[in-house]
Amino acid sequence: MKREQPGLSMSGASVVDYPLSAATAERTPVQENMLARARAFAEPLIADETLDTGENTLAHADAVAAIVAAMGGSEAMQAASYLVYSCQHLNRPQEVIAKVFGDNFASLAVETTKLVHVQKQARSVTANAHLGDGAGTQTEYVRKMLLAFSRDLRVVMLRLASRLQTLRYAAASKQPVPESVARESLQVFAPLANRLGIWQVKWEIEDLSFRFLEPETYKLIARLLDEKRVEREGYVEQLRARLERELAAEGVKATVQGRPKNIYSIVKKMRGKSLDFAQVFDILALRVVVADVKDCYAALAWVHSHFQPLDEEFDDYIARPKPNGYQSLHTVVREVVNGQAGKPIEIQIRTEEMHDHAEHGVAAHWAYKEAGHKGYAGVWASGEYDAKIAVLRQLLAWERDLSGGSQGQGLFDDRIYVLTPDAAIVELPQGATAVDFAYTVHTSLGHRCRGARVDGAMVPLNTPLQNGQTVEIIAAKEGGPSRDWLNAELGYLASHRARAKVRAWFNAQITHETVARGREAVEKVLQREGKTALKLDDLASQLGFKSADHLFEVVGKDEFSLRNIEMLLRPPEPAPGPDDGVIIKKARAGESSGKGGVLVVGVSSLMTQLAKCCKPAPPDPIRGFVTRGHGVSIHRADCSNFRMMAGRDAERVIDVEWAEPRAGSASVYAVDVAVEATDRQGLLRDISDVFAREKMNVIGVQTQSVKGTAWMTFTIEIADAGRLTQVLGVVRAVAGVRSARRR
Repeated sequence: MKREQPGLSMSGASVVDYPLSAATAERTPVQENMLARARAFAEPLIADETLDTGENTLAHADAVAAIVAAMGGSEAMQAASYLVYSCQHLNRPQEVIAKVFGDNFASLAVETTKLVHVQKQARSVTANAHLGDGAGTQTEYVRKMLLAFSRDLRVVMLRLASRLQTLRYAAASKQPVPESVARESLQVFAPLANRLGIWQVKWEIEDLSFRFLEPETYKLIARLLDEKRVEREGYVEQLRARLERELAAEGVKATVQGRPKNIYSIVKKMRGKSLDFAQVFDILALRVVVADVKDCYAALAWVHSHFQPLDEEFDDYIARPKPNGYQSLHTVVREVVNGQAGKPIEIQIRTEEMHDHAEHGVAAHWAYKEAGHKGYAGVWASGEYDAKIAVLRQLLAWERDLSGGSQGQGLFDDRIYVLTPDAAIVELPQGATAVDFAYTVHTSLGHRCRGARVDGAMVPLNTPLQNGQTVEIIAAKEGGPSRDWLNAELGYLASHRARAKVRAWFNAQITHETVARGREAVEKVLQREGKTALKLDDLASQLGFKSADHLFEVVGKDEFSLRNIEMLLRPPEPAPGPDDGVIIKKARAGESSGKGGVLVVGVSSLMTQLAKCCKPAPPDPIRGFVTRGHGVSIHRADCSNFRMMAGRDAERVIDVEWAEPRAGSASVYAVDVAVEATDRQGLLRDISDVFAREKMNVIGVQTQSVKGTAWMTFTIEIADAGRLTQVLGVVRAVAGVRSARRR
């Protein structure tokens, strides 16, 4: 029974609903003839299907199985190649494959199919991205995603083999490969093959990818190689035969062969060292394979005694293996003929076991052991070589390469990679939810998140996401987050960054409410004073604030008195000028003259007023200056304005003194206090609290803040200036205050 399933990546794909009979359900999967059984299972499903590249699906699976075999994969591993391509043609792939081949093969097929789909989507995004960070970031995420899917190491091998076959098919059929596929092959799959030590696969993927990315350069190097092929092969064969023959005479049985250089490595060397083709290719290459390590060093000794070694080019990877387990002796020598040194020759010397590992990496040692009805039960290795641990070590080392060598938890443990509906890859912490995803995509999307679809199905917002899932957020047009999201027990957020964004939203809401409360209070004052036409930003500027919202915020927090606004809107009468006329009044019996209990020496009664320029208060030393029209102006003796007027009209200066306060009366005097401090939140409140505790009434405040420094002027009513000196000492102790002085 066939059913059409839309959205498959293969053209004309059909879906088969395999019947699960009771006999099938009861049968324990046998592992004999696994490869033949898997191919027979897949053939009716994929024989007539075609991949996006135009290659027949069954032919592709056959080729992948052959590549896996060449890499050292077992028969069971080869069989998995067919199951992967069968998976997407089944309605219930996990269930069907599990019944026939076991749960582990079913999981392998489903996971690998999912990864294929994810990478295809990611390539489409990378292809559409602008050159630069966008495409580079996506490529990096594809690398990490491949690792994240690679808990089952078979996935890695199958993807490497499949990508190599895709490139081979395109080259053989002379079809172009999309740039995104070629670049992903060069930047993701070839480095992974290198890290695993599968050099044959690495070299072939590099050359084929480079062929499609830079066809003209590839053709040029290939032509240059071909032009010197006869000369080169003749010389290499002569050296090979000599080396093999003379080593045998020394009792060292060796197989010597020419070592090919791949085109991509030649180009990299030319570009990296600014060499031309002749300089690179003159380094001819031979490989010597012997029986054991002792023979390796015996062969090296013979080579160095019969050729001229280049000491700086010698590497002992037997004593110091490469991180991926590679072992070999590398040396570069020159043949000396008639006293003349010839062309450089690169010689590698290794054992059979080292050579096997070098050609196929740890994959050469993989074997799959079946365990009855449990199916795949892990990997094992012959002898003392633990292949599984070795592979995991290399994958984790590659992971450290990607993360810049940082230590700590690995990508396997603490990161997942999911997709947007547009197939962009999003990196999240393990345990992340759709809410984390929404905030990672955009802060606004996170605030408005109300629901989520994962792989097309609605899920609760606190559902942990899994690798490779596609997440679609359902968002309101406006609104904010829920306070439940901050409850760790409910599990809505795993990302610290997302949690910080939620907290910031609620803090902003509190600030908004405070500003609204302050605005309402300020507008009421303006209405009461009949000043509703006054611009709020202008009012804030006059009071020393950067904007109206800053004024509203401090008013809303009760850190700024509305009386300051009233004083600004109702300024006092202007101070009299020195040229105003003199008014002389008769004082009533028993009264002291003027304001504030000031006695004018030698004159029975004159009207007095305290000067606003210096605001004197007892017990300040004071002097008087007779004005024209407003009596005697009382100044502090050290007032600069007084000194200027006295110098101009010395005859107007008269002596004055403070009168004794009358019983039952309490005269107060307005003085200005200047404070300089490091600006911070709550500074105005803290200083005002000092004056309040000291029972000094603040009747006016002006503030200004520039580049982190606050200047404040407080107008305070006091009865005694001596008491003010003590209070200023307390003000100077407030955090951030640099100076506090009377003006």
